[in-house]
Amino acid sequence: QEEKLLDAIKITAYVLGTCLLIFTALVNTVSWNIQNTWDTSGHFWQTTWLKLYDHFEGNEWTIFLFGAALIPSLAFWCFNGILLVADVTGKPTFITRYRIQPGKNDPVDKKKLRQAIYTVLCNQFFVSFPMLMPMFYIMKWWGNTFSKELPTFQWFLVELSIFTLIEEILFYYTHRLVHLPLLYKHIHKKHHEWTAPIGVVSIYAHPLEHIISNTLPVMTGPMIMGSHIVSIAAWFSLALVTTSISHCGYHLPFLPSPEFHDFHHLKFNQCYGVLGVLDYLHGTDTVFRQTKAYERHRVLLSFTPLSESIPEPPKMAE
Repeated sequence: QEEKLLDAIKITAYVLGTCLLIFTALVNTVSWNIQNTWDTSGHFWQTTWLKLYDHFEGNEWTIFLFGAALIPSLAFWCFNGILLVADVTGKPTFITRYRIQPGKNDPVDKKKLRQAIYTVLCNQFFVSFPMLMPMFYIMKWWGNTFSKELPTFQWFLVELSIFTLIEEILFYYTHRLVHLPLLYKHIHKKHHEWTAPIGVVSIYAHPLEHIISNTLPVMTGPMIMGSHIVSIAAWFSLALVTTSISHCGYHLPFLPSPEFHDFHHLKFNQCYGVLGVLDYLHGTDTVFRQTKAYERHRVLLSFTPLSESIPEPPKMAE
């Protein structure tokens, strides 16, 4: 019995020791590869940034416009350009089969769409871009926005977390503000003309709303943090693409769920925020949580539309 026990201990020690060695080797290999990848990537971006800086001869205003205006605008219109093809033509079906509100915008009203695009362009050129001027001088005051040395990726992640938190707070409360009856009637009602929104109408709004509810919540984080222009360009682009996804009307695979904000456009008095944290704390998502849309409010990790796997219950006959 003692010999059997000793043999069992030896076998166990051998197996555990071998597993520990393999695990340690794998961890070290993975860690080395990750570190090597980050080092290589960081070198690439640093070199690219210096080339861009030299190309613009260190002209900070030009660099700022390029990073804070041109790149985010290109991200917005490239992403929405793809969605607009589906909205107008109903093709490709790879996109349209993921429609959240079936039968709506199928296809989109072209007259209504032209009006929306005109308003969006006006908001970009005559509201967003002029607001970059005071922002530019605030960023210059911080002194490191145009540094030749890029921030580390780890610091950018910290900034991104703070930007997101600030946007959630400011957007939630300014959004609820413009839902007050007087402000809704004269300001916010324009945005809610689209009860079944599409991506481009994410910044289809009254100019005053575009300032206080769309632009300032996104700009405030970088101004507080004194962020690098590269961080600003990445954050603005991410914010514009994310809000386009929230309004796009399609719950596409592997992208963030737009069900939360789509429900706001459908019901008006639910789901005011971006992340939903403040909605939960203030109880402005209670109706949403009782719906099938709440069950569908997750990242789709397959190619089967959630409207098929989690369909709406059949309507009661009148």
